[in-house]
Amino acid sequence: MSSPFAIEVERLSKTYEGKVTAVEDVSFQVAAGEVFGLLGPNGAGKTTTLRVLITVLRPTGGVARVLGLDVVERATEVRQAIGYVPQERAIDRFLTGREHLQLLASLYHIPKDQAPARIEAVLKLVNLEHKADEVARNYSGGMKRKLDIACGLIPDPKVLFMDEPTLGLDVESRLKIWEHIRQLKARGITILITTNYLDEADQLCDRIAIIDGGRVKAIGSPNELKSGLGGDIVTLTLAAGDLDKVEGLAQAVKGQAGVKAVSTKQHVLDIRVASPEAALPAILSAVTARGCRLEFVDYHRPRLDDVFLAHTGRRIKDE
Repeated sequence: MSSPFAIEVERLSKTYEGKVTAVEDVSFQVAAGEVFGLLGPNGAGKTTTLRVLITVLRPTGGVARVLGLDVVERATEVRQAIGYVPQERAIDRFLTGREHLQLLASLYHIPKDQAPARIEAVLKLVNLEHKADEVARNYSGGMKRKLDIACGLIPDPKVLFMDEPTLGLDVESRLKIWEHIRQLKARGITILITTNYLDEADQLCDRIAIIDGGRVKAIGSPNELKSGLGGDIVTLTLAAGDLDKVEGLAQAVKGQAGVKAVSTKQHVLDIRVASPEAALPAILSAVTARGCRLEFVDYHRPRLDDVFLAHTGRRIKDE
């Protein structure tokens, strides 16, 4: 019986030169047709994990399988079944979009009588058919990223790996790439993306693994992870001159009814509460009692940034 999972990772580790551990004891599974995200800051181990899965890196320990194929023992078969969109743009500025795809079709041994139709289909999928015969140096950043995605789709992969797919793009280009990713999911392609953009993971991914320091801290759908915090967030920003009062206020707030957790960062307190209606008056009374001055008070339902903070002790945007 075949596995229902397109990707399986079991206790994966990768150590460089026996000293630097990039990934340690990482495990997760990705269902066929799912968009799965590895969410974390730079250096968290996301790209290392992805490179093991695409057979570029050999793991130090553990097992990884793509479509049931061991990435070490059956690396050639894995490469034939996947597509890859790297973080660094693999574009030759002097080639046209079509020439890029013709070159890759040849490298993937796509029969010559099938290659033109395959190239046209891929160009249409990423909306580049009208620019296919222009040299890449004339492409915008968003168009170059579309060409990267087209290159990853040339082998007609069952699984597509995308490393930071919208890194460095403007908002409009990012939204267009998001729409292309949704279209690929609708076609039944399993997609694994790495990202350090919280909104990207929230909008695109069926499930995410929060990864930090080479370890998986939490796995679930964005909504599951947010609701799993079990409370809403009240954020207090103290006046800059009251920096020495932050820890004292945090201790006072922790003792209030309805307060579930408190974390501090410079002059900001993030307070997780069971019910803001019940907890907020007590929190503000503690602020007054300790003579603290507030610059800003914010209340919101849990966000992925709050999830990352709860599991790692810091915010992803601080990295």
